[in-house]
Amino acid sequence: MTDWLPIDDPAAPARAAEVIRAGGVVIFPADTVYGIAADVWQPKAVAALYAVKQRPPDKAIPVLLADPEHIDLVASDVPSMARRLASAFWPGPLTIAVPKNSHLPEIVSALPTVGVRIPDHDGTRAVIRACGGALAVTSANLSGASNPLTAGEASSLGEGIALVLDGGRCAGGQPSTVVDVSGGSLRIVRPGPIGEDVLRSIIDD
Repeated sequence: MTDWLPIDDPAAPARAAEVIRAGGVVIFPADTVYGIAADVWQPKAVAALYAVKQRPPDKAIPVLLADPEHIDLVASDVPSMARRLASAFWPGPLTIAVPKNSHLPEIVSALPTVGVRIPDHDGTRAVIRACGGALAVTSANLSGASNPLTAGEASSLGEGIALVLDGGRCAGGQPSTVVDVSGGSLRIVRPGPIGEDVLRSIIDD
């Protein structure tokens, strides 16, 4: 049975942390779309996330962070370009692929990089903070399906969801822009709310 709570319920962060520590998966809103989250440090929990979402195993899972300093939990040798972009656009709809920490489980990302972002949603950041500062999170839809903008749409994933945190309709409605700066230059992986010209204006300033 899936539990439901408003994300602004004072009990939400602690309840989510309880589920995450037990290896469960949680659905919650972000500033973009609804996401499904698991403990980034528990490979079995991340595997459950893949299974619920029916996500191909070769597609890496992004990591949502609570605060800027948490990037060092999952990344190493973060390029200065990444830190400049993060300073300019976090919290916000920008996912940055950076060199991953060697301690990050392979199931989260088999690539040499990991995508990281801080969502512009106070309730979501409170939940992530209660869970240690970093969670493996991807959109709460079946792989290839439309992005969920409400808790009801997200919960249609069905069985395997321990907790749904309802924050109403997501204001953004579009997945984040994804960039890779690990090679020393800016590469757009997925276009999104923040355009390339705006990103380059920060790098070239």
